[in-house]
Amino acid sequence: MAGHASLGDRLCSEQFGSQAARGCCAAADGSLQWETWGWRWWGVSGAGTVNPEGRDGGGGGAPGTAFPPLSRLLAVFLPQGFPDSVSPDYLPYQLWDSVQAFASSLSGSLATHAVLLGIGVGNAKASVSAATATWIVKDSTGMLGRIIFAWWKGLFADILNDVAMFLEIMAPIYPVCFTVTICISNLAKCVVSVAGGATRAALTMHQARRNNMADVSAKDSSQETLVNLAGLLVSLLMLPLVSDCPSFSLGCFFLLTALHIYANYQAVHALVLETLNEGRLWLVLKHFLQRGEVLDPTSANQMEPLWTGFWPSLSLSLGVPLHCLISSVFELQQLVEGHREPYLLHWDQSQNRVQVVLSQMAGPETILRAATHGLVLRALREDGPLPRELEELRNQVRAELLVLHPHPGPKKESWVIVKETHQVLDKLFPKFLKGLQDVGWKTEKHQLEVDEWRATWFLSPEKKVL
Repeated sequence: MAGHASLGDRLCSEQFGSQAARGCCAAADGSLQWETWGWRWWGVSGAGTVNPEGRDGGGGGAPGTAFPPLSRLLAVFLPQGFPDSVSPDYLPYQLWDSVQAFASSLSGSLATHAVLLGIGVGNAKASVSAATATWIVKDSTGMLGRIIFAWWKGLFADILNDVAMFLEIMAPIYPVCFTVTICISNLAKCVVSVAGGATRAALTMHQARRNNMADVSAKDSSQETLVNLAGLLVSLLMLPLVSDCPSFSLGCFFLLTALHIYANYQAVHALVLETLNEGRLWLVLKHFLQRGEVLDPTSANQMEPLWTGFWPSLSLSLGVPLHCLISSVFELQQLVEGHREPYLLHWDQSQNRVQVVLSQMAGPETILRAATHGLVLRALREDGPLPRELEELRNQVRAELLVLHPHPGPKKESWVIVKETHQVLDKLFPKFLKGLQDVGWKTEKHQLEVDEWRATWFLSPEKKVL
């Protein structure tokens, strides 16, 4: 056979995901000798060789075959193809999420202990029927809260969970209000369960990078089970120490709550979401208007505040019904005038409220432009440098507000400003959109809150569809 391979020559190589490739050379006995896998996540270098076992050379699996027990253990708790099959922020987020879940599990044990004491466990005078009735009322209140919250929306779920457990711990101290207290607590917990489920679904979509949402979700469930099991074991050791000392139990609860909130804060800060919601869009747009640069997802996520407040400076509503904005032919003509995009925007300056009617043809980029348009109007009401065209419009807006302050609101002038900002956005938005795509934002989808109302109207011939 021509060209026999000499010892030590590299004959072939293989690679797992984005890991470093390992080579294969000929051994003295004619067999193949593969280099060991180097696993960057655990600090294992790729130096050295391993004698083959069978046809696959002892290394046909993933880059953990040098450590079979560790490899099998990780396969249970990490998605297949990790780290390439998940987002880059997966590992730090899951670590902090496990810490907060562990703290929450211990706090839950303390709360359950307090509730059982309150309904009379261990008390010979307690009535079984009374305890059962209390438990049924508690669960019924929680079910009602779950239904109502699924229709509404919520914030600060983890803090609310801590408040719920605090109420359960305090309930036995005030026996007269025990039933009411644990009902309120269970109501709060059910609200948390709905909010947590919705948030977890959104994060799973973000973390799954290979259409592997089912695998990511299953491994997250495995991680949660492991953390809860560890919490259960620690609770068995902790509860005998605190059962006879309510003040010590309360102290442990506050310590665990502080750890829970801190871990949640770190977990959220570890996330790098690449889709735009209203908060991130405002941060990126404001930076673009002031400096001409588009923030990348990492920078924008670090700058996004966790506490957004309850009274935003601008009320932006996307997908509102057309009949809420017009009551006459003249108002319809006025609203449509100057709109060449498949959306109609109404700006109420007196209340600083922007309402957007979407066309049947409005796609994700149209919605993104409509939201950008509304936030540009917000920028006209705030301080800070702006492009020349917008600076001129801001001066007009401020002058009109001063002149028209005694009146109910500058209604007619708003249409003029909206029409002129359309012309500015015709030049500004394509550059902004390209900048978003260049730095890694996913503009084909978004996390903007959009209602389901759509409308059709007579369009001008210049209308464009995105």
